[in-house]
Amino acid sequence: MYVSMREMLQKANQEKYAVMAINCFNLETAKAVIEAAEELHAPIIVDLLQDHLKEHLDHRYLTQPIIRMANNAKVEVAINLDHGQDQAFVKQCLHEGFSSVMMDASMYPLEENIRITKAMVELAQVYNASVEAEVGDMGAVAGDHFTNDDMYTDPDDAIQFIQETGVDCLALSYGSSHGNYPEGYVPEFRFDIVEKIKAATDLPLVLHGGSGAGTENILRSIELGINKINVGSDFMKAQLQDVREQLAADPEVDYPTLIHHTMAAGKAVVKQYIELSGSKNKSL
Repeated sequence: MYVSMREMLQKANQEKYAVMAINCFNLETAKAVIEAAEELHAPIIVDLLQDHLKEHLDHRYLTQPIIRMANNAKVEVAINLDHGQDQAFVKQCLHEGFSSVMMDASMYPLEENIRITKAMVELAQVYNASVEAEVGDMGAVAGDHFTNDDMYTDPDDAIQFIQETGVDCLALSYGSSHGNYPEGYVPEFRFDIVEKIKAATDLPLVLHGGSGAGTENILRSIELGINKINVGSDFMKAQLQDVREQLAADPEVDYPTLIHHTMAAGKAVVKQYIELSGSKNKSL
């Protein structure tokens, strides 16, 4: 069934688990994610990154088929615009049926971030959609732009932001980074940031850069109040590795077989994260 993130994350908040949000960029990846959730009876979020929608395939051709998948799913499925930084594009996604959007104005000063996000929250209410936002600066592994101390979310800023915007969930910067970490690298998390914000607001909080964050970091994050975990790199990496292995085994493999096999590889990763997040069997 197709839902917004609001009810999904409120339930996760009450029962102290996290819902997985998996970055998809075509119909096959979305189908793999939804099937994995159905097989484990878990709620799931299909995250569609703004840049992917703009650069890979016009969102007008992609969104509606995924919404139909969500409507026909046996579990709760939310479709969320990930890192929407173009305000006009975010509004367009709401108009076209996204059940959730991330209004990412974290690159602006706090007051401007509040102003932009509050306006989007008010608009989203018209569509009965939920809004995610971000305070702090999430780093990226690419270019060694790891999250460091001066990029962490200031808890007082986050508390003010939540109180003034009415946002449904908030992504925090407290140690993780987007992208693939070097082999064996495990980031150090500032759990005190999560703990302080959760204690003051009791809002569903979000971990971006879940890939490679480390099992213990993820479990501790959930324990302290993270209710949505974004994963993209591990999901894509598993499928890419599967393509390499199939081509190495059979350079003449036909394309439909190749794609079907990669979907299975992607599903396996999603299932691992669903188990880790505690959301297995949490679908209504």
